[in-house]
Amino acid sequence: MLADRAAMATIAVKNIDAAKKFYGGVLGLKKSKEMGDDVAVYDSGNSTIVVYKSDFAGTNKATSATWGVGDELESIVKNLKKEAVAFEHYDMPGMARQGDIHVSGDFKAAWFKDPDGNILHINNQ
Repeated sequence: MLADRAAMATIAVKNIDAAKKFYGGVLGLKKSKEMGDDVAVYDSGNSTIVVYKSDFAGTNKATSATWGVGDELESIVKNLKKEAVAFEHYDMPGMARQGDIHVSGDFKAAWFKDPDGNILHINNQ
């Protein structure tokens, strides 16, 4: 039924203006459209990310969106740090940390939050 349909990340935020600066400016996503004052839609590769204003923003304690960035992981982490993005550090079985990057064999990953506390993830896959 849905196997041939594209899915999108839908991320709740409290402050839509701060979110637009973060997703469009810091992350460099391209806005594809706005749907009123409280919703912004971004293109990210072949995916879509919908950012919308909600009273429930920041209540998710799990990852909201993931980007597989391949060999660019380390350079993206460095560039985000230049934009004052703070990375999350987790104690995870089987993973060691090298700076802000968690490593398990060939898998490398980093997590950070948007201004509303939504957890975002990048990895080398």
